[in-house]
Amino acid sequence: MSDAAPLSAPAIRATAMAADANPYGKIFVGWLMGQMALAAGSVASRASGARCPVVAADGFSFTAPVSVGEEVSFHAEIVATGRTSMTVAVEVWRRDRHGEAASQAAAGKFILVAMGDDDHPRAIEHHAILEGSDLG
Repeated sequence: MSDAAPLSAPAIRATAMAADANPYGKIFVGWLMGQMALAAGSVASRASGARCPVVAADGFSFTAPVSVGEEVSFHAEIVATGRTSMTVAVEVWRRDRHGEAASQAAAGKFILVAMGDDDHPRAIEHHAILEGSDLG
């Protein structure tokens, strides 16, 4: 877990809403994981030029609760590539709507596979991913 928010723009930014909260006003982990998967998919699809479903997820930590009304930023970065797959690390940062103080709420990694029009894995061009390092 890092102490400072990533300098890159988030892949997704959302406001935590009451519909996604438990009776204590804290956001369900399932909602956070879903948004994290969307952020990972967005970065992987842009980098590969293909549809990229999640095939595995690992290494999750949920270090601080997210409250209703907080702004939540999902920062995603490709950290490894294979012939057809990418590993995307996602950090979740929360910020009170009325201030600038931010803290990390969660982190995890997703493995996504580039899919061709035939719904089978297709090779990705590694040079395109390396040159697109500003995607996350």
